[in-house]
Amino acid sequence: MIRTTIFPGRYVQGPDALKALGRELKRFGDNAFVIADPFVFEKIIPSIKASLLEEISAEIIEFSGECSDEEIDRLSAIAKGKTEVLVGIGGGKALDTAKAVAHNLKIPVAVVPTIASTDAPCSALSVIYTPEGEFKRYLFLPKNPDLVLLDSKVIADAPARFLVSGMGDALATWFEARSCEIANANNMTGNPGSMTAYSLARLCYETLLRYGEQAKNACETHIVTSALEKVIEANTLLSGLGFESGGLAAAHAIHNGLTVLEETHRYFHGEKVAVGTLASLFLTGKDPAVIDEVYDFCETVGLPTTLAEIGLGNVTDEQLMKVASASCAEGETIHNELVEITPQTVFSAIKAADAYGKYRKQE
Repeated sequence: MIRTTIFPGRYVQGPDALKALGRELKRFGDNAFVIADPFVFEKIIPSIKASLLEEISAEIIEFSGECSDEEIDRLSAIAKGKTEVLVGIGGGKALDTAKAVAHNLKIPVAVVPTIASTDAPCSALSVIYTPEGEFKRYLFLPKNPDLVLLDSKVIADAPARFLVSGMGDALATWFEARSCEIANANNMTGNPGSMTAYSLARLCYETLLRYGEQAKNACETHIVTSALEKVIEANTLLSGLGFESGGLAAAHAIHNGLTVLEETHRYFHGEKVAVGTLASLFLTGKDPAVIDEVYDFCETVGLPTTLAEIGLGNVTDEQLMKVASASCAEGETIHNELVEITPQTVFSAIKAADAYGKYRKQE
C-alpha cells in the first residue's frame, strides 16, 4: 500500500523571525513580490522593510482583502516576469492568494502568518471566494509552501481569541487522524497517511493539553513564553501536518454542516471545529474519561462547549437536522469514521455534546 506524507519546504518560528525573512527569501532568488494584507501593509511592513531590502529587492503590494480569482489574476499580471519568489504576509486569505499567484507563475512561495488561528498555512490548498466574500471553490496545489515563517512576537500581539481558535482547529487533529489510521482512510493526498503523520497528530493533542492554558495567558499578556511557542507550533505545523497527511473525519465535516446556519458565520473556524470535535466524541463512542478530558481543556482555554456559544442558543431540531444532513453529504470526511453515519446519528451526537456542555456548566 502506498502511503503519502507532505510537508512545507522549511518552517521558521521565533521572536523577531521577520527580521530573518530577507535572508530566508535570498535562497530563492534576488527579487521578491510581497502581498501584504491591509493591517500588515500599514503596521508591520514599515518595521521590516529595511531589513528585508538589505537582503533582496522587493515589490510590496497591498492585498484587496478577498482571495478571489479576480484578485489572483490582478496580482499575477503585476508580478509576472518580475519576481523569483512570492510572499504572502497576513491572515489566511492573503496567504492563500500568495499560494495561488505563485502557482500561476510557477515560482516558489513563502507564507508569513500574523495569527495562529488555523492549520492552513502549511497546506497545499487555497480557498477561493467570490469578490463579495462567498465561498467559490478549493484550489488544490501541487506542492506545499516552500517557506512558512512565524514571528512569535507578532502572534503574541494579536488578540488571544485567534490563538484559542487555532487550538480549537488543532484539537480535532489527533481524533480525526486516529480515525483515518484505524479505517486506513485516505488523507488529503488521496493515499493513506504514514506513521510519522499519525505520531505528529498525537503530539499536537498532547501539546495542547499540556501548554494550552499557559499559552493563552501569555498571549493575553502579549508576551512570548516557551508555552506560547509550543502552542503556536502545534496550531500551525503539527496540526497542519496532522490534518493534511493524517486525514480528516467527523469534526471538520460537522463544522462544514454548522456553516449552513447563518448564525454561526460570525464565529471563527476553530471555534466551530471544537464543537464538531465534541460531537464526534459522542458519535464515535469515546470513553467517558476522554470526553471529560476534552471538555476540561475547552473550558480551561475558552473554547465553546455548547451550541449557544456559537450563536445557536435558540436552534431548532429542524435546523440541527439540516446541519447533520450537510455533515453527511457524499464525499464528506465524516465517512472516514468506522461507525454508522446517518443524519440521525450525527444529529443525536450534536445534541448529546450540547447537553453535556450545558450539564457541566450547571455543576
